[in-house]
Amino acid sequence: MVDSISICYDKNFKKCFKKLDPSYKIKLKKQIIKVIDNPEIGKPMKYTRKNTRELYISPFRLSYYYSKKENKLIFLDFYHKDKQ
Repeated sequence: MVDSISICYDKNFKKCFKKLDPSYKIKLKKQIIKVIDNPEIGKPMKYTRKNTRELYISPFRLSYYYSKKENKLIFLDFYHKDKQ
């Protein structure tokens, strides 16, 4: 587990989270805990989304930024995989 990691939530993430069905909120919260425990669990992205990672939560994607150097974790977005 990473010690004293700084965790932030982007406004897009907060907006999407509010709209979610309660069952998806539970799934998402479990995955957020996993990411906080191991920030490198997600798939590293390439090209324009370089330096971000994604975690698949069927049928959605959880997008986040993790900086090991700064010990910072920012949850960016939670979106349907068809909206990539």
